[in-house]
Amino acid sequence: VQLQASGGGLVQAGGSLRLSCAASGRTFSSYAMGWFRQAPGKEREFVGGIGSTRGTWYADFVKGRFAISRDNAKNTVYLQMNSLKSEDTAVYYCAASTAWGSSRLSGYDYWGQGTQVTVSS
Repeated sequence: VQLQASGGGLVQAGGSLRLSCAASGRTFSSYAMGWFRQAPGKEREFVGGIGSTRGTWYADFVKGRFAISRDNAKNTVYLQMNSLKSEDTAVYYCAASTAWGSSRLSGYDYWGQGTQVTVSS
């Protein structure tokens, strides 16, 4: 499966942004999907994930600010980000996994190219 993330940009602190990840291939609905991010000089970290048919899981730092959803008919997964902070500035990546519930980079088999999110304070 090939993944294309989009929707990044510049936003003020406290604002919102919705990222999209479009997938190619007819098997999208069989994959769990995850979002990761990588800030300059830092390791890539898990943000949240969504199962193929059920459930979401999130990193602790999300604290109810972010929400992941998916539309299998459109082969797209979304990351809604609210109450953005300067520390949310990073390149955001989407990824696909055959396993439910993974928060590890090694748990994901396919990766998109990333989209830049910059939060100004």
